[in-house]
Amino acid sequence: MPEVVNAKPRTGKFNKNAARRVRAAGNIPAVLYGAGHDAIAVEVDPKHISNILFSETGQNTIFDVDLGDKSPVKAMVVDLQREPIKDRLIHIDLKRIAMDKVLRVSVRVKLMGVPVGVKTGGGVLDQVMREVEIECLPTDIPNHIDVDVTNLDLHQVLRVSDLPKSEKIKYLDSEDATLAHVITIREEVVAVPEAAAEAVAGATAGTPAEPEVAKKGKVEAEPEAGGAKKAEGGAKK
Repeated sequence: MPEVVNAKPRTGKFNKNAARRVRAAGNIPAVLYGAGHDAIAVEVDPKHISNILFSETGQNTIFDVDLGDKSPVKAMVVDLQREPIKDRLIHIDLKRIAMDKVLRVSVRVKLMGVPVGVKTGGGVLDQVMREVEIECLPTDIPNHIDVDVTNLDLHQVLRVSDLPKSEKIKYLDSEDATLAHVITIREEVVAVPEAAAEAVAGATAGTPAEPEVAKKGKVEAEPEAGGAKKAEGGAKK
């Protein structure tokens, strides 16, 4: 059974004060549009939206929107706003979905297994793209795309062209785009200045290097003994 979201149409002015009143009542303001219909301002229960967003299909979930006096319509969450401090939902955009028309969505790529380049080569698996954009019918949207990476060796690359082929799904990203690769991590040797290296070497050998002491002021030479006597003799004369 698909998730059902009860949507109560909003009337009156659609401004910040009206939106605050909706949130104060425990709901969040939303807009429902698309599929050739006029946009409708509604309010919905944030718990229902949170259940959808945190489900396995997440924002790609197609659910029923119950407008009360009308037949339920299929929709998806296409945009949302959160309060920056408490991360609460404050507004969402819902788009009507025509089940017989293809649409574009982003789907998570799930890497399966441990690459041989990690097991035996000492490499690290780096996932460059975590989502790919696809085009398909609403009923064919996968929860995620699984890719086996056990045969991925050191320095080998997994590309969009390596994703599982399906007649129901069209990949929209470039076929050469890198999804993941196995890389090596090299230790960087930082060059040590010669003076610092000598100091470190001396400290290691147990003979710490003595710093030079800069002598300030004039240095007067001591007079020789003979010179001192001559000076005294001159004084007596």
